[in-house]
Amino acid sequence: MLRQSLSQKMLQKLSPQQIQLMKLLQIPTANLEMRIKEELEANPALDEGAQQEDEYANEADAEDSEGEAAEDFELEEYINEYEEDDPMVYRARHDYDGEEVRTMPVAVENTFHDHLESQLGMLDHAEGENFQIALQLIGSIDDDGYLRRDPKAILDDLMFTQNILTTEENVLAILKQIQEFDPPGIAARDLQECLLIQLRKRLRREPGEILEKAYQIIDQHFEAFSKKHFTKLTRQMNIDEDELRDIMQEILKLNPKPASGYGHQSQKSASYIVPDFTIINRDGELDLTLNTRNAPDLRVNDHYRAMLQTYKVNKANQRTTKKDREAIMFIKQKIDSAKWFIDAIRKRQHTMYKTMYAILQFQYDYFLSGDERMLKPMILKDIADLTGLDISTVSRVANSKFVQTEFGIKRLKDFFSESLQTQDGEEVSTLEVKNILSDIISTENKRKPLSDEKLKNLLTDKGYNIARRTVAKYREQLSIPVARLRKEL
Repeated sequence: MLRQSLSQKMLQKLSPQQIQLMKLLQIPTANLEMRIKEELEANPALDEGAQQEDEYANEADAEDSEGEAAEDFELEEYINEYEEDDPMVYRARHDYDGEEVRTMPVAVENTFHDHLESQLGMLDHAEGENFQIALQLIGSIDDDGYLRRDPKAILDDLMFTQNILTTEENVLAILKQIQEFDPPGIAARDLQECLLIQLRKRLRREPGEILEKAYQIIDQHFEAFSKKHFTKLTRQMNIDEDELRDIMQEILKLNPKPASGYGHQSQKSASYIVPDFTIINRDGELDLTLNTRNAPDLRVNDHYRAMLQTYKVNKANQRTTKKDREAIMFIKQKIDSAKWFIDAIRKRQHTMYKTMYAILQFQYDYFLSGDERMLKPMILKDIADLTGLDISTVSRVANSKFVQTEFGIKRLKDFFSESLQTQDGEEVSTLEVKNILSDIISTENKRKPLSDEKLKNLLTDKGYNIARRTVAKYREQLSIPVARLRKEL
């Protein structure tokens, strides 16, 4: 039986403006300019430039508005001159006098896959279906130089895209020929096969006992090699430690990523950091500035404002049609959207500055000296209490934001850490413990690396109360392997 009832509930719903502000807070300064350009293209009521006073509200302000326009013109000239003198600004210049058109040069280089395709003539049958199969295999090689796709999946691709029916044996036979291409180790399906391909090529050029034993280790004892079970290797291979050291040196000369030597690979992975804040030490006083270079001034389009003002003036004197009302509703929506976006950009800058200023005050001693031992334990709640902002807002500001200091560019997220109590009862940052742990491991005897238990004892001797599992957690966060994998001959 259905029943109807009334109930009261308190629900918190975010307005569209709040959602827009949260999304803008997550965007780093490097991507903010692109987001603003997208909004400028989507909303014709939004324009770049300083906000001018409403010239339609008071006709007596006409002269003042003209003076402001002149100032804006002078400011634009100043910005243009600044860009010409700034070597960091690169832009295409176009001369519209009809004499010459200047364009930025475009770099042209062969890609890694082009280099492989140029060697297809080395195939036994470089024509017909085998040629198309080889192209498919080369196109499936990833940026590290590995073929990680299953041959059965490549068979399906050939059937659906090239209408080629072939066998897995034929695909593997062509793959073996591609593995002879340059660079050595290309098109391997895993690390073991990659090293074996390189060793086979070296043995053909310079045969020797050391290389033969290196091939035997990778081929028959790869698991013991990868886990650095050196004692087990010396026993299974019936060799001494000195001979194993010579073999390991030859293996370490091999390239685990055959495609890493090509320039376009490094360019593709290169990333550039644009600091969101700058802290300058002026004779003991820290000066914080917000990077607004990628956030131009925004304003509502004057033409749209004039259209809306004209409608309001003529509304009492004329009857408006349904088409006019739809047009004016569209204009009003675009103007409101532009105002919301401008307000969101301003709130973003205010929130970011407020959060970074609180971090600066909390970690003032560190920003003065650059000594990481001066970093205090700090969590998101500490900054939220100082700023009056929500913890989620502070988290959005801290993520993917950077600050430029005298000691380099730092990620805001790295300033947050939990506290650890020393034997004296003093609270220190876990960052300090991680730095000490990293120093201890860097100076250890690599022939007998320190276990997590021994690392814990050394940290305890230095006055830090810490458990072994905590040492293991910090070591993993520092991307340091266990003692067995740090062992060297």
